Amino acid sequence: MGDRGAVDPAGAGPATGWWSAAGGRRAVLAAVCYLTQAGCSWWKLPEAMFGVTRATAHRRFVEWTRAGLWPALHLAVLQRLQAMQVLDWSRAVIDSIQVRAEKGAI
Repeated sequence: MGDRGAVDPAGAGPATGWWSAAGGRRAVLAAVCYLTQAGCSWWKLPEAMFGVTRATAHRRFVEWTRAGLWPALHLAVLQRLQAMQVLDWSRAVIDSIQVRAEKGAI
């Protein structure tokens, strides 16, 4: 993505910039994407693969979530695709996950 400033949660991450080295936002974003795709827990995050600790990745994920990064990122992607005229709004897919509720949990 050429426009690195398109979505940037204010104050989330180190002062050295979006694309900083170890522990930076790019490594954290890669770790979060891995967790989402792999469906594993934070405890199973392979730290060596991303060069960022589980604690740092989780802390930044929480900061970004509170800052509203994920809806803003989703909107930015949709706007970019709409500008390229590659979206077909005539069809939609809804995906969900179901988890069994434990007795007495509610």
